[in-house]
Amino acid sequence: MEWLTELSAGISCIDTGYQRPGLAACYLLEEAGEAAFIDTGTAHTLPRLLQLLKARGLAPEQVKYVIPTHVHLDHAGGAGGLMQRLPRARLAVHPRGARHLIDPAKLIAGARAVYGEARFRQLFGELLPVDPERVMEAADTTRLSVGGRELLCLDTPGHARHHICIYDQRSRGVFSGDSFGLCYRELDTPQGPFILPTTTPVQFDPEAWHGTLQKLLELRPETFYLTHFGAITASQGLGDQLAQGIDAFATIALDASGNDRLGKIRRGLLAWVRERLRSQGADIGAARLEAVLGMDLDLNAQGLEIWLRRRESP
Repeated sequence: MEWLTELSAGISCIDTGYQRPGLAACYLLEEAGEAAFIDTGTAHTLPRLLQLLKARGLAPEQVKYVIPTHVHLDHAGGAGGLMQRLPRARLAVHPRGARHLIDPAKLIAGARAVYGEARFRQLFGELLPVDPERVMEAADTTRLSVGGRELLCLDTPGHARHHICIYDQRSRGVFSGDSFGLCYRELDTPQGPFILPTTTPVQFDPEAWHGTLQKLLELRPETFYLTHFGAITASQGLGDQLAQGIDAFATIALDASGNDRLGKIRRGLLAWVRERLRSQGADIGAARLEAVLGMDLDLNAQGLEIWLRRRESP
C-alpha cells in the first residue's frame, strides 16, 4: 500500500489521494482493539480506509470514532460515506460543524459553485449525510477514549471557526488539521520543513490563530500530525515560522489596493514564499513551485480577499 506510512504509537498516515500524492492525509489510530479515524479525505478515499482496516484485522465495528478536524471537504468530505460502513462509530466534530455533516447541502452547494458539477464530482464524489443520533459535538476540552487511550479535543479557530485539534497523550502528538499550517514534503529545505499558513475561504482570523498557536505549543507536543502533509517534529521554531507567516499574509492583503486586488495578493504570496524558501537554502524553480503550491496560493489569496471584505463591511 504505497499510500500508507506507518508511524509509531499505533498511528498510520494515509494519503487520501486528493488531487496528487502527498497533498492530503488522514490518520488511523489504534489502541487495545479499538480505533479512530482522524479526518477522512473525500468519498474517493473510502476504499483505502476500508482496505487498511482489513489489513489490520480490524472489523468495522471496532472503529469507535470518526473525528474530522473541520468540515472542509478535503478533510471531511468522506465522513458520511465512512460512517455508513462503521456501524458502531460516533462522529465527533466541532459544534459549529456538526450541522453541516448532518445535512451537507450547504457544503455541496458551495463547492459546486466554486468547481462546477463535473469537477466537484471528480474531486469529492458523493457527500452523504450523517445520522444526527450518531453525531457528538466535540467542544473545547472534550475527552474521548479509544481503547482506554485519551484524546483531548481543543477548539482551535484561526483557519476556520469550526476547527478542532486532537491531542494524544500517548504519542505526545497533535492532530492539527490545518491549524499548524501546510508543510509539503516537496518543499523541505536544508534547514528543515517549510511551513506556511492556509488562509482558504472564508474564516481566516489572524488574531484567533495566534491564540491557537500558543494553545497548541503550550502542550509541548513532540509531533504534529498534519493533514497537509504527514508527521513533523514539533518545535517552537516551526511555531514561530507559522506565526510570522500569518502576520506576513495579513500584511500582504492589507497592502493590496486598487484594481486587481486578488491578483496583487496572489503575486505577493508567491513572492513571499519564494523569498522564504531561498532564505532557508532551497532552490525551487518557478514551474515546480507552481505545481506544488499553485492551488494553495489561489485559495489563500481568495481567503485573504474575503477577509479584507469582511473587515471593510460596516
